[in-house]
Amino acid sequence: MDISRKEAGYRPVNERVADFSEVEQVLNTRDRILQASRCMACGVPFCHWACSTHSRIPEWQDALYREQWEKAINLLHLTNDLPEVTGRVCPALCEKACVLAIHEEPVTIRENEVALAEMAFKMGLIKPYLPKRRTGRKVAVIGSGPAGLTVASRLNRAGHEVTVFEKDEDPGGLLRFGIPDFKLTKAVIDRRIDIYKKEGVVFRTGVYAGKDISARQLLETFDALCLAVGSREPRDLEVPGRDLPGIWFAMDFLSQQNRINAGANIPGRKRISAKGKHVIVIGGGDTGSDCVGTAIRQRARSVTQVEILPEPPLQRTEDNPWPYWPNTLRTSSSHEEGCVRLWSLRTNRIIGKDGRIHKVEMSKLKWKRENGRMIPAETGERLTLETDMIILAMGFLHPVKDKLLKNLPLIFDERGNVSGAEKEAPVFTAGDVATGPSLVVKAIESGQKAARVIHEYLMKRGRK
Repeated sequence: MDISRKEAGYRPVNERVADFSEVEQVLNTRDRILQASRCMACGVPFCHWACSTHSRIPEWQDALYREQWEKAINLLHLTNDLPEVTGRVCPALCEKACVLAIHEEPVTIRENEVALAEMAFKMGLIKPYLPKRRTGRKVAVIGSGPAGLTVASRLNRAGHEVTVFEKDEDPGGLLRFGIPDFKLTKAVIDRRIDIYKKEGVVFRTGVYAGKDISARQLLETFDALCLAVGSREPRDLEVPGRDLPGIWFAMDFLSQQNRINAGANIPGRKRISAKGKHVIVIGGGDTGSDCVGTAIRQRARSVTQVEILPEPPLQRTEDNPWPYWPNTLRTSSSHEEGCVRLWSLRTNRIIGKDGRIHKVEMSKLKWKRENGRMIPAETGERLTLETDMIILAMGFLHPVKDKLLKNLPLIFDERGNVSGAEKEAPVFTAGDVATGPSLVVKAIESGQKAARVIHEYLMKRGRK
């Protein structure tokens, strides 16, 4: 309580917008140890309660403080397979539930996590783990995002032979192609996947399961199949003018820039560029924020982010107490780089000129709470914004219903997510394909649960 919260902070705006390198800076080791010492070792650790993977935060923070690096990383790895990733991109549910957050100075748990992971890599404490024996059972994991990687790693370490199928050219899924490099440099992913390969996990990239290898072939070749394909069907904007050129889905925009950063040669006519344009990002979440930062780095003339919901308050309201997630205004590093944020706006139509988008007309909404729900109402006020480019970042609906999902004996819930398999087929799910769009840390948790279920299934089968 005698030590104040100290964040590493971001690189200067004028420096970071000139490249796609990570924006977050790093504290020196001494300051990081002091930050870890702020953990109160609470009798009831609400941070542990709030974390999806139930990270043993007080224990590993104490080990970090005592510079017991190997003990600390081992404790962290017990519940989190990718701490170097979550330490960069997680919204830190744990910090919002930290007891010190009552006074708005929670422990820097997220920063401590990534600092610990990076120190462990630097010291050579994170290295391949080779299973002592193989079970002879084969598992196919479809998708190499955080859920798929977690499933693959855990089942491989349990002795099963694991093959990961990835339709893109490199593994990583959303981590590689959906999150901008300025938040998560891809060397972090490569480093972890290199460990998985040395442990025995086989990665087959550029292979679209369901097309390049059929559902039937997968079921005949492998003893179990785990779907970890994510939830990639984007929510579209069904308004007049939607068919005009210059309107892009967020994932198309973000993934192309990540590929360019990786050295891909994309012809000019196929480039999705914000350079010199008035860009409107429709959607106020994290993906929208990522689009804002990317458009700024592409030298957009202006960037405006539009959200249909009302602007959140700066502080918690009475009906949103600690330790629950605070429904307060979140300002990202991208917002700080130069962005207009507009709230309570519904898109009515997109207006074209000379065959391309020119303006977008929106209605101002007024929100009121009825029976515990927020209900929008038209105010009659209209707003017209000039634009050369619109990016749709309104979230995702459910997994893409491609050949694989259509040809497997699956059951879908009312939202279009995969809820299970028919006829006791050896098909399992992990991550957003089953839960709908969620956080990286929740995908990791889902992957851990799936790995346990699949392992139990395989071992029971092995005794037949």
